[in-house]
Amino acid sequence: MTKELKTGLAAMFMPAALLLSLPAAAAEQDTARFQLERSGDHFIRLDRQTGAMSICQDQGGNLVCRMAADERSAYDDELDRLADRVTKLEKTVAANKGSDLPSDADVDRTLGIMQKFMRGFMGMAKEFQNGEPQAKPLPQKT
Repeated sequence: MTKELKTGLAAMFMPAALLLSLPAAAAEQDTARFQLERSGDHFIRLDRQTGAMSICQDQGGNLVCRMAADERSAYDDELDRLADRVTKLEKTVAANKGSDLPSDADVDRTLGIMQKFMRGFMGMAKEFQNGEPQAKPLPQKT
């Protein structure tokens, strides 16, 4: 729905909204979220939190609401877009299954590097725990 049409509907139904909201406010505390406006034989419901508009009709004493046509198409388009995205992601995951895992040789090499690093680090930590590190004579600078 275009912005001009929404603005026009809001301006046209504002007096009715004020009349409809007074009795509803006494009946329920959360009525500030929705705004109902009569339009011919049906109502237009505006969700003030999300901005969604629905068309409602009285069917057997119950108010039955459906999304407006343009919002429904936008909703369906978004569902289709998300379904396509999920399908692409599932195909990507299926195609890459197992190919990103390192080989046993890569794991062994990495563990060897980490062991060497940890031994060196632990050796330095022991030197600092024992007090002063072993003093080596500094080269003479002339």
